Order: sequence, then C-alpha cells, then structure tokens
Amino acid sequence: MEGVALQRMATSDRLHNLIEPVVNDLGYDLVGVEYLSNPKNRVVRIYIDAEPDGIMVEDCERVSREISALFDVEEPVPGQYTLEVSSPGVERPLFTGAHFARFSGEVAAVQLLAPIAGRRRFKGVIVRADDSSVVLNVDGQEVEMAVADIARAHLAPDLEALFAARQEDSQSE
Repeated sequence: MEGVALQRMATSDRLHNLIEPVVNDLGYDLVGVEYLSNPKNRVVRIYIDAEPDGIMVEDCERVSREISALFDVEEPVPGQYTLEVSSPGVERPLFTGAHFARFSGEVAAVQLLAPIAGRRRFKGVIVRADDSSVVLNVDGQEVEMAVADIARAHLAPDLEALFAARQEDSQSE
C-alpha cells in the first residue's frame, strides 16, 4: 500500500509542477494537488486560493478551463479522469511544512504513510513546523512527524463552535 501512496504522491508532485505556472498566471495561488488513481475513476483535485477575497465558483470555472486545455496538450494523466477545482474550504488541506506553519495554533488531522508508536492517524494542535517536520500537540503530548511521511492532512476546526459563532454574528446584526 505504501508503494501505491508514494506513486500517487509522485504523480501529484508532477501535476503540481505542471499546473502551478498556469494557476499563478491567472492570479491565484495553488494550494495543492491530489491525484486519486482508481483505474475506473481517476480524479485530479486542484485546490486554489486568492488573498484577500478567497475563491468563488467563477474562479474555479476559469482555472478548470485553462487546466483542461493544458491537459489536452500535455496528457499528464493516462485514460479518463475527472478534473475538480476547488477552494481549500474550512477544512483546508495541508500539503507542505509551510502550510502547517501558517496555521500554527490550529487543530489539524494527519494521516501518515507509516505508523508512529503504532498509530497512523493523529489529531492535535499544530505546535510548530518547517520544511521537513511538523509537531502536533496530541492529548498533551508533542508528536513530531516528517512532512515526507504525511499521506494526507487538513485543518480540523471545531465546526459546531464556528457555526455557533456565525449564528451569534448574524443575530447581532
């Protein structure tokens, strides 16, 4: 299973390098690329962002058209695939050490390629991060993990608290 995950990561990295200049030229930031390689339903998922206003549906459509044209020429994914372009959303995916560092103090959920102390899944507060490692506070214990060993990660905010705060804001207006 680890070999498949590493191959998927290599494909994601290759796609990232191909896509990033196009996304940047359109005025957006490329947050990351996920490649899901199920032979019956390959998916290329692209996350984009823009400061300070974020992403609207029209932005995703614009990037999708340009990347579709690029893929028609370059053919980076064999066979049929689905192209998805999305904003990072509230459960923002974390792809790099810099992403973790940017959200230091926030809660993240991490799935590893190989276990640490018998666990592959961790959820905790991001303590610190750099290009090579991430440290989470998990149940009062600091757990350090290599960025290269992370299969998937995303912010894991308390959604109930966010919705409650949003409802309080709307009622006070």
